[in-house]
Amino acid sequence: MNKKIKDFFLEGRHTLLIIYFLAALIASIQQYFGGEKKLNDQLPAYTHYNNYIIFKQSFFHLKQAADLYAPYTAEQYDLYKYSPTFALLFSFFAYLPDGLGLLLWNVLNAFALFFGVRMLPLTIQQKNGVLLFALVEMLTSLQNAQSNALIAGLLVFAFALMEEKRFFLACVCISLTVFIKLFGIFAFALCLMYPQRWRMVGYSIGIIIMLALLPLCLIEFHSLISCYHSWWRLLQSDYVPNSLSLTGAIRAWFKVDVSKNAVLLLGLLLFAVPFIRIKQFAFLNYRLIVFSTILVWMIVFNHKAESPTFIIAITGIGLWYWVSSLPEKPKRILAAFALIFTSLSTTDLFPNFIQDNYFDVFSVKAIAPIAIYLGMLYELIFRTEKIVLPPETKRARQ
Repeated sequence: MNKKIKDFFLEGRHTLLIIYFLAALIASIQQYFGGEKKLNDQLPAYTHYNNYIIFKQSFFHLKQAADLYAPYTAEQYDLYKYSPTFALLFSFFAYLPDGLGLLLWNVLNAFALFFGVRMLPLTIQQKNGVLLFALVEMLTSLQNAQSNALIAGLLVFAFALMEEKRFFLACVCISLTVFIKLFGIFAFALCLMYPQRWRMVGYSIGIIIMLALLPLCLIEFHSLISCYHSWWRLLQSDYVPNSLSLTGAIRAWFKVDVSKNAVLLLGLLLFAVPFIRIKQFAFLNYRLIVFSTILVWMIVFNHKAESPTFIIAITGIGLWYWVSSLPEKPKRILAAFALIFTSLSTTDLFPNFIQDNYFDVFSVKAIAPIAIYLGMLYELIFRTEKIVLPPETKRARQ
């Protein structure tokens, strides 16, 4: 029986595609029919898919050459924090009825991650294992109508495309993440692992410029410049770290207020460590673990990390589990710890009093990614001779 269940999830080609679609459908139905929520008496009632409304309205604000980053409390709760380019690209959803647009948006997020992972140079069992491990966290992101599964999917696509030497498309994928959330810019470090790095630098510069100017097809140049100025002011004011960042975890556990900039500087130093071992770039497993490390790093050292963003880190952890050569027992313990206390900690499996009084207070969701990130660094520094694979290893096209 156990073998049949395992084969059903890990060996099937279409099982998880159906599950990912159903996850997007269920999340969309929950939000669309969730009614309204009222935050206080001074504000109107908002939908349970408020993030989707923010994205949708950003296109109409851009079209009107209005300030994208001003509060529009009559329409939405919270501010729009993405680029003018993302607002333009959301035009594909903006004119659709909310129910249909929300569903298609969630399906896009789910399928981006699904097909990105399916392109990786792994066996079908390993790819399905990553997708299964990420399922709960992906659902959390979809239930918030967030873009994080899309970001994770685009980054995975970028790595897979680099492995296939399709460098221009890889740079397009990474550049798109930058115009959704700026921390995607760190994924350009992947270019350093390939001999064609300078070609990719040229591609990336050109694509970034093109995407930055893309809203000119809708608004005038001076309005676009004003948008970027307003976005920059918003990002500068968005300083207070969230409790799920490394900064927040240090504060929660040790009652110490550390500088966000000091933590980021430490993060940048650690980020550079895997790229010192240049000769190891020839080996597939090393590149895979470096990529996994980048995905986890983006959340561990992101001072604005929040629960829905952890799909990015969990995707990295799932990938690391299947390619790591660390002993099986500690790997399983760490992966189980991440599944229970990162992915499941915000679900109804844990009563609210545990979440409110323990998990939230001690930033429990962030602990496993921090610990696993350190394990990844240890492996890249001290165990490289044991994790290499022949460079002629081919992607299993299943």
